[in-house]
Amino acid sequence: MAKVEEIKNSKEEEVKQPLNTAKKEALGWMEWLRGWFYLVFEMLFQRISASHLHNPMPLPPINDLTCIVTGSTSGIGREIARQLAESGAHVIMAVRNTKNAQELIRKWQEDWSGKGLPLNIEVMELDLLSLDSVARFAEAWNARLAPLHVLINNAGIFSIGEPQKFSKDGYEEHMQVNHLAPAMLSILLLPSLIRGSPSRIINVNSTMHYVGFVDPEDMNVVSGKRKYTSVVGYGGSKLAQIMFSSVLHKRLPAEAGISVVCVTPGIVLTNVARDLPQFLQVGYRLIPYFIFNADEGSRSTLFAATDPQISEYCEMLKADDWPVCAYISHDCRPTNASEEAHNVETSYKVWEKTLDLVGLPLDSVERLIEGEEIKCRYGNSQE
Repeated sequence: MAKVEEIKNSKEEEVKQPLNTAKKEALGWMEWLRGWFYLVFEMLFQRISASHLHNPMPLPPINDLTCIVTGSTSGIGREIARQLAESGAHVIMAVRNTKNAQELIRKWQEDWSGKGLPLNIEVMELDLLSLDSVARFAEAWNARLAPLHVLINNAGIFSIGEPQKFSKDGYEEHMQVNHLAPAMLSILLLPSLIRGSPSRIINVNSTMHYVGFVDPEDMNVVSGKRKYTSVVGYGGSKLAQIMFSSVLHKRLPAEAGISVVCVTPGIVLTNVARDLPQFLQVGYRLIPYFIFNADEGSRSTLFAATDPQISEYCEMLKADDWPVCAYISHDCRPTNASEEAHNVETSYKVWEKTLDLVGLPLDSVERLIEGEEIKCRYGNSQE
């Protein structure tokens, strides 16, 4: 595990990108090319750069942790939930398909039989394509008055090559599932995260954010200023997630004891391949040496969720007034987010627009920190 001083040195060695506050309508060509270079470089060399990591990731004692993991019936989310539970954590699988989750738990309990106490794991329904579902989930969990130590926003979609789709809430599906719904969930669960302090919000991000761009006034990509593609939708949603997380990181006072971290799992062979054209699926599976499996792809998230140095690293970034929240790479080392992620002005606009879209007041964080209640236009507490 990296020590804080090593993390600090790594951060200082990163090339600090200049802030870009000018009004932009798209990434510049150099930024776009640089982003694709990072993607190709990560795919070709991720296994080498992560060769120092054990597989599976050894975890510290976490018997006292309660963790919510979204999207935990497949891919890296399934591995994250299973490994946390096997290490002693109380795990809540927040999923759309509760039947599949219950079947997984039965299998895991059978496999774990004789190795220790039964796994402390349960299922709660959560559909990120419904903001009502997000609000109801948060209301149900907060009503327990139980501490929450780790929220892992893992669930996401990348509908490669698909036409633009919108949720019943009226938002572009990538933007809602990958950013709006997790952002809403993070805010609404702050009371429980405060009870669990020191606690963490872990957002599973992607190197694809390097080719992403966000227009706060056109988050649905419907104005016609940019042509929609699945890459535009996905990359923009992941960039928006980092921007929102960075502002949340700044607005949470140190005494709240809540760390905000984004991680990239690397290029991972998961169910995203099912959305690829058939000929690309074949190619995707012909390069297993370069592509992580789900177990390997879970390591950076497990590291961010459990390593004792992470909270100190986040505090250090806050003290340094670093413009971006902690960003952990696939090799469990701190890395620098994209140049566009450092755009502080746009990040605050994304923050304000996001809260507006999910029906939360702009001072939600401050009021929740003070122990006040807030109204949301979704869920059972809607006005």
